[in-house]
Amino acid sequence: MFSGSIPALVTPFRDGAFDVPAFKRLVKWQIDEGSRALVPCGTTGESPTLSFDEHYRVIDTCVEAAEDRVPVIAGCGSNDTATAIRHMRYAQQAGAAAALIVAPYYNRPTQEGMLAHFKALADACDLPIVVYNVPGRTVADISAETMCRLAEIPKVVATKDASGDLARVTMHRAVAGNDFCQLSGNDDLWLPHAVLGGVGCISVTANVAPRLCADFAAACAASDWAGALALHDRLFGLHKAMFSDASPGPAKYALSRVHDWFSSEVRLPIIPASDASRKAVDAALFAAGVLQV
Repeated sequence: MFSGSIPALVTPFRDGAFDVPAFKRLVKWQIDEGSRALVPCGTTGESPTLSFDEHYRVIDTCVEAAEDRVPVIAGCGSNDTATAIRHMRYAQQAGAAAALIVAPYYNRPTQEGMLAHFKALADACDLPIVVYNVPGRTVADISAETMCRLAEIPKVVATKDASGDLARVTMHRAVAGNDFCQLSGNDDLWLPHAVLGGVGCISVTANVAPRLCADFAAACAASDWAGALALHDRLFGLHKAMFSDASPGPAKYALSRVHDWFSSEVRLPIIPASDASRKAVDAALFAAGVLQV
């Protein structure tokens, strides 16, 4: 259903408010540069800091700016099942193609609780679901066995896996089959994830280097592993730099270096990228050829 380079979009702010014009320009640039889908209101989009009204305005703006050129996978996850349902229902009526649903965080549900959560979402809304497993942020890990059980739910069409456990790609494929869409949630593991059967990545780096990420995704899809490796090596420093400080501080700083219309402003508790992080980002941007000397 989904494949290729899919940016987990940052949410631009200016003077404390959602910067609608900058977001529209970001969406257009991403599509023009080859991104295959868009994810607003994920972690990289600072969704925990958005009010409901802001969250929905970001989704509306993304769908409007995308103009049906690529699908929009709206971030709708919550640790509260009722809130996730509310987000999904709004995203569906707004025109999103799917909902990205992170594992319930903070509550630390059991595996059976995970299943009950996602089944409730599937029962309450017709929007296809991309299950996002990122135990480094949520503490609760969706096991490979549970993911395969989730894949039996017709509305669960894909997973974004940021567990760091590459064996899960094979485990998911062995049980759920090749039609179950597996997307990497780690830019630096995108290449081995693709080799094992993944079909794309929901990427932080793609915010900053969408064309390079799209070219990398195309090389993987064509099984051009030599070309993919060369692009992976070119992008690797940038992948690392995006997490040289609390995300999305480095990504927003990088975008402000690439585009003069983009502000690096973030919302507390995230603070602007440190001096060391900015130096790492600058070095990586030049090394990747995103910025020219």
